[in-house]
Amino acid sequence: MNMLLAFAPFIAFVVIERAVGVSAGLAAGAVVSAVMLARDFLSPGRRAKILEIGTFLLFGALTLYAVAYGASWSVPAVRLRVDGGLLLIVLASIALRQPFTLQYAREKVASDLWSSPIFIRVNYAITSAWALAFAAMVAADLLMAYVPSVPHAVGIVTTIAALYAAVKFTGWYPAQQRSVDRA
Repeated sequence: MNMLLAFAPFIAFVVIERAVGVSAGLAAGAVVSAVMLARDFLSPGRRAKILEIGTFLLFGALTLYAVAYGASWSVPAVRLRVDGGLLLIVLASIALRQPFTLQYAREKVASDLWSSPIFIRVNYAITSAWALAFAAMVAADLLMAYVPSVPHAVGIVTTIAALYAAVKFTGWYPAQQRSVDRA
């Protein structure tokens, strides 16, 4: 559940962007990200995570750019930037050899499992599944941004399907690996 909470800034962005506009949606994402980081820094035993730091930097930078330069991005264009940024954060976590799911998984398992090759492999697989989901969302955003005749429903359906698949895989894969390792 904690990992899903990390996506609260993106939910705030979507809701406010739809109701008020792009700049306000980006600012809402930045504010929610900042609140989550503050909670992590101020709460004993909590640590800021790669995804949360990256999300704050992403929304903060996009908000500053939109305000400073008066960016008038279309909905698909701004979503392309947000989803592309999210994909880059996830890929960077893999490149840094710290898949973003590892920090969330460590909150749920005993510390003696943290260096287990199986535990690490499972987290690389789950992080990769999220990367694929975000890549699918970026592809849909690209299509909607550059082929205006494509209905917005394509982006909505792609986003829902990709996120649903990533959430399901995140729940299923660790249990599947435990059963394979026991056999």
